[in-house]
Amino acid sequence: MSRTGRRVLAALLPLLVCVAAACSSGGPPGPPPDDDAVGAGGPIVVASGLDVTGSGGVRQHLIEEWNRQHAGSADLQAELVELPGAADQQRSQLLGALQSGSAHYDVVNLDITWIPEFAAAGLIRAVPATQAEDPDLIGQVAKTADWKGRTYAKPFNSDVGLLFYRPDYLRQAGVDLSPPALSTWQWSTLGAIIEELDGAPPSGPRKSGYLGGWTTQLAAYEGLTVNVIEAFESVGVHLTDEEGHYTADPRQLKAGLVELGARAEHVLPAARSSDESASLTQFGAGQTAFLRFWPYGYGSLAALLPPTAYSVTRLPGSAVLGGQNLAVTADSPRAAHARALIDFLTSPESERCLLDAGFAATRVSAYDGSARPCWPKVAETLHRAATAGEDPARTPSPQDRAAYRVTLLQALQGAVQRPRTPYYGAFTQILQSSVHAWLTADRPDVDATAAQLDAALRAALSGH
Repeated sequence: MSRTGRRVLAALLPLLVCVAAACSSGGPPGPPPDDDAVGAGGPIVVASGLDVTGSGGVRQHLIEEWNRQHAGSADLQAELVELPGAADQQRSQLLGALQSGSAHYDVVNLDITWIPEFAAAGLIRAVPATQAEDPDLIGQVAKTADWKGRTYAKPFNSDVGLLFYRPDYLRQAGVDLSPPALSTWQWSTLGAIIEELDGAPPSGPRKSGYLGGWTTQLAAYEGLTVNVIEAFESVGVHLTDEEGHYTADPRQLKAGLVELGARAEHVLPAARSSDESASLTQFGAGQTAFLRFWPYGYGSLAALLPPTAYSVTRLPGSAVLGGQNLAVTADSPRAAHARALIDFLTSPESERCLLDAGFAATRVSAYDGSARPCWPKVAETLHRAATAGEDPARTPSPQDRAAYRVTLLQALQGAVQRPRTPYYGAFTQILQSSVHAWLTADRPDVDATAAQLDAALRAALSGH
């Protein structure tokens, strides 16, 4: 090769690498939405994380219902592939598989924070404009499927932070648990209640195994990110705008860290190394009076406590939105069939199945009773799984379930988003490592941490 040719190649190589990795402002958009080919025969392969509801696998049951309704067509049969590991590991697996073409997935069930990254990298297809609008979707939930003015997915199951509490403990401390009183709870209210419980004589809650404080998920993983965002948003600290551009500064970060630190003053010491499983166990064992958790905890706690020993209300301050959305992969040769499957999995009937199984549904109609009921065979399967070896004394009453669903819908409607950016993976890793080090330090320096975090987040959210 000539010297000139080598210079040209050297100049082009960085650009070619950047395009391959989709690193320039997130890469190209996916194929146009009208490019939905029917193409190859089945099965339609759906990749998803594990079902955490303990409901006997409602996602798998919905796939089986789709297959029953299309039993006469081999091309329309669907298959669910569940990816192991935590959310970060699942994201890495999906990114690697779609970028390399090593796994032939037609539909991917993506955490809502991954939508900008997968859309910007051209790994998922935009939804046709005629299918993007759905007035039944909860407003905040619907926004999670959008990026740069286009819709790339359909909300499948949602999630939001809730506050679980021990009414048996609180009544012994004289706490007013009427709905008007609960609606006024702030984090300062919880702190005062905890101080009252901690100072009580060794009877009542303390005799039952109470260790003090409240519990949540502060280990260095996504659970910590959620707790940080909830504290920051509660004092008006927004890390990014809607386009994912960094908007905070050291002064604002300090205010957010101070709020998080105030909450952590009353936290169970074990919470600093706890994930969902550990914190649920702590609350179920009676070690704390309060638990910040996700909706599936409402069903999971039935295996640990009688229904009179726990209840749930909205989280004081801001609560972070979670959940997963279904998207068609960019290289699926069965895109039209994949989109039809997604329509089925997110239908009013399917959303009611998800709610009955313990997920947070994405449609208002699932909560207000106007939706059609869950598919009969799926409902029957879920009922058998829920009542196998069931102790009637541990089953919440229909009135309690109805009240819980009202609370859940209100929480979803008022939830806040985590930063929406193609660089979310780098963002959350930086936030977790910096804040966890600060929370567990012997002499935490909030000013130094805020300054270091500001520089690191500014770089990460600009793609550096």
